[in-house]
Amino acid sequence: MAETLLAVADLNAWYGESHVLHGMNFSVAQGEVVTLLGRNGVGKTSTMRALMGLIAKRRGSVRFAGTDTIALPANRIARLGLAYCPEERGIFASLTVAENMVLPPVVKPGGLSLAEVYDLFPRLSERASSQGTKLSGGEQQMLAIARILRTGATMLLLDEPTEGLAPVIVQHIGAIIRQLKARGFTILLVEQNFHFAATVADRHYVVEHGRVVDMIPNTELSANMEKLKGYLGV
Repeated sequence: MAETLLAVADLNAWYGESHVLHGMNFSVAQGEVVTLLGRNGVGKTSTMRALMGLIAKRRGSVRFAGTDTIALPANRIARLGLAYCPEERGIFASLTVAENMVLPPVVKPGGLSLAEVYDLFPRLSERASSQGTKLSGGEQQMLAIARILRTGATMLLLDEPTEGLAPVIVQHIGAIIRQLKARGFTILLVEQNFHFAATVADRHYVVEHGRVVDMIPNTELSANMEKLKGYLGV
């Protein structure tokens, strides 16, 4: 069994007085791709934000690479090697692809070089001088993922990376995730498209009302499809 890289225990979080996470419990092993599945509004994105320290009020335990991060600010958490790619992508529209790529700071050794990133994302190499405003949705998503690979992060939090993308681009994002796994990256993925998740993930945690209610290994997904559809309301 691979070593546990991320262990989350009884994680609670609040936006002001609104209690959004109600005791999240899950773990991710080194080198795994794990998804958080669930309907809109159940707390998947809030979990990502809480892991990164982007929600001020949180309680519980989040251990990453042997360090309990629950009391650490976001910049300290990032320097441990945890990187977040939000659903809104957050690229700088007025900057070129190349400028976006070199902007994030290196938080620890081991990040990919520009050549390695362009090898993974040849389309970005072709569009290196294009402004963010000129990129398609798929190209923006590629850039958002590519940018954090240069920071030295060892675990990637990807929030809805396939949202709104054409099927051919979704397939390409899936291929990239599998390549990143092969390179040794650990990935926590928020997805509503469980058909896509099944092509990349080792395990799936189902989230309802701010807590994990089930865990389904990918090898047992077919046998649990009716139950999963019930969780997701499809």
